[in-house]
Amino acid sequence: MKRLASVLTIFFGVFVMLLPQAGALTKDDGNPNGGALNYGEYGRPATLDPITSNDMIALRISELIFNGLVGIDEKQEIVADLAERWDISENGRMYTFYLRKDVTWHAKEGEDPMPFTADDVIFTYNIMMHPETITPLKVRYEFIDAVTKIDDYTVEFTLKRPILNALAKFSFKIIPKHGPQNSEFLAREDPFVQNPIGTGPYLLKNITAEREIILVANENYFKGRPHIDKVIARPFADQNIMGQALMFNAIDMIVLVNHRDIPQLQGDKRFVLQPYNALSYSFFGFNTRNPTLADKRVRKAFTYALNRKEMLDSFFQGQGTIISGPYAPGSWAYNLDVQPLPYDPGKAVELLNEAGFVKGADGIMEKNGKKLSLTIKVPIAKESEAVKRVILAFRNYLSKIGVEINAEFQEWLAWKEDIFLHHDFDLMFASWVFDDSADISSLFHSAEIGPWKNNFGAFTNAEVDGLIVESKLTLDHEKRRTINRRLHEIIADENPYTFLWTLTNYAAFNKKLRRVAIHPYKFFSFADDWFIPESEQR
Repeated sequence: MKRLASVLTIFFGVFVMLLPQAGALTKDDGNPNGGALNYGEYGRPATLDPITSNDMIALRISELIFNGLVGIDEKQEIVADLAERWDISENGRMYTFYLRKDVTWHAKEGEDPMPFTADDVIFTYNIMMHPETITPLKVRYEFIDAVTKIDDYTVEFTLKRPILNALAKFSFKIIPKHGPQNSEFLAREDPFVQNPIGTGPYLLKNITAEREIILVANENYFKGRPHIDKVIARPFADQNIMGQALMFNAIDMIVLVNHRDIPQLQGDKRFVLQPYNALSYSFFGFNTRNPTLADKRVRKAFTYALNRKEMLDSFFQGQGTIISGPYAPGSWAYNLDVQPLPYDPGKAVELLNEAGFVKGADGIMEKNGKKLSLTIKVPIAKESEAVKRVILAFRNYLSKIGVEINAEFQEWLAWKEDIFLHHDFDLMFASWVFDDSADISSLFHSAEIGPWKNNFGAFTNAEVDGLIVESKLTLDHEKRRTINRRLHEIIADENPYTFLWTLTNYAAFNKKLRRVAIHPYKFFSFADDWFIPESEQR
């Protein structure tokens, strides 16, 4: 989903006796420090903190700036992070984390770094769960009943009930008590969301007038200073220009390669083209506040009208899979028995007729004298050839069944406000990227309808609400799989989205970057171990 992310806990800044070490902490792997990594992003994040953000660009930045209580290693196993160890009670309701005593928060120039303590964990949890904090994370951590400070370096979480894989959920990012201006809730206007302070391998240096995000190595990082001195995230509104920037050495890496550039990059020995299996999919979303789109028959007609395989083959060289429902095909929750609706424009017209629409003299469907004319809002820019072609194809397919579609291309932040804040749209086009929890509650539960929440289309279904809650409550993995398969079946039938495809993701980077390991969801989880040979640093 466009990131369904993690939970946050809290640590408040009590002054403790562990002072930062005088010199930089160094890794003992023998690899050199130095050099800079310039990487390209398609768009730019609205916020940079791990609580209010809900896009993948911000998630990747968060991975460089912040840490969680636990982390995930390259084998996808849970490992210690800010917590050096933990205890779990026999009844599965009490999680006690023993925190590292050598962690400090990023400090501004001329200031001493402040120590990380249990108070920061408490603060993070409380500010995230505050009713006035708008975050997609809240629904994922409702299973926590209380957080208690035992001492400065011990924190205890009491769960309302035991849940499956609870330990993995404590990979949420921790923010400092002294960070936000408002100590009760986090608003998107708070200076902290644009100038975050973390404990991670990189700290925010500045954001340029061109909106480049410049991060520098944290000399006091508790796992050892990252090898690369500087990481620069450069935003692009045009994927073609981003591809050219890599080819002409203006950037060193693209985190998500335009599929049209893959053949050229495969043939260039300067670059590594690395696939990674992100759990993601693209979709057209419907605003069910529009009475026309509140009718399931209309939504399903749109899906029948699209030749998704032709689109996938034409625009993405067939490097993907057509999907039928709300989970990515690589997920354990995906229901393989639910097949994608076939391309059937005749069935689409039949459903529109059932919904009361008939073709007018100009070929456009109408009902009670009102034409079936809708607007689709699309992020970033017309210059993205792949997106532009998908939208043009969508318009053409819909015109064949008598539906008029007007496309409105918007700058990323304006698009996010229209979709998530103002809900000013009929249809939209986007992608979600998921972690492996298969938690779709923030997307389809009715409690998640509202400003900046992920159920932007106001989809409501009582059975879906109940099954989502039941899925969270069960401790039986097979029962949860059965519940999710049923959720897949219902949501596929309700068609709140026209589910399109999951694509094979590729990163591309200059071969000067060494020991590059990519986390399939968070991307930069292991970036502190990446390095550039001294001979290739510049």
